[in-house]
Amino acid sequence: MQDLKFRHELKYYINVADYLTIKNRLSAFADKDKNVNESGTYKIRSLYFETPTDRILSEKINGVNNREKFRIRMYNDDDSYIRLEKKTKVNGFANKIDAAVTRDECEKLLGGDISWMKHSERALLTELYVKMKYEQLRPKTVVDYVREPFIYKPGNVRVTLDSQIKTGIHTKDMFNPKVPTVRMHGTNVIILEVKYDNFLPAIVQTSVQVPNRKNTAFSKYAVARMFG
Repeated sequence: MQDLKFRHELKYYINVADYLTIKNRLSAFADKDKNVNESGTYKIRSLYFETPTDRILSEKINGVNNREKFRIRMYNDDDSYIRLEKKTKVNGFANKIDAAVTRDECEKLLGGDISWMKHSERALLTELYVKMKYEQLRPKTVVDYVREPFIYKPGNVRVTLDSQIKTGIHTKDMFNPKVPTVRMHGTNVIILEVKYDNFLPAIVQTSVQVPNRKNTAFSKYAVARMFG
């Protein structure tokens, strides 16, 4: 059973000038994620799940306190490392649990074959099976973006800068590197995310502060759906 530890999660819209300032500040003391490329970034592709009534989108738009969403996530178009994730939000705090899945398993799921999930030793797959069976949860849309992550061990802080956010709108073909996507929110919008446990160290708090930027409840999935 995975630890259901909830973390603080702050999100901000920032522009290119903000990005350069924050990146320079963080680079002076924070570590880079070990999985980044030579430019300090990696690409993320997420395939989100939804119900026939768009319950997950509605809960997000309406600000429901207790909600969850499932997604399959792949990095740098590398199908050797794929994760099924469930993200839970409770009163503004976030928790994420995940399980490894293979490309073959994902393709079965995308093709409508979910029977193999019923007796999986991975509890998260069994849970998804139940929700696909009884809540009609299904893969809905692909979202791509580029992430630049920074890590600061005190407080278990992770700061990410997400850019080039694109949606496949109604596309579910997550393994097609040439799947048509559309840029969301204009060319220069970047999302700053700050995640931490019990406290946010002052050095990080100071480094991510920029004038006239307020915490937002931004959701890449919700924006992708409303965009389409």
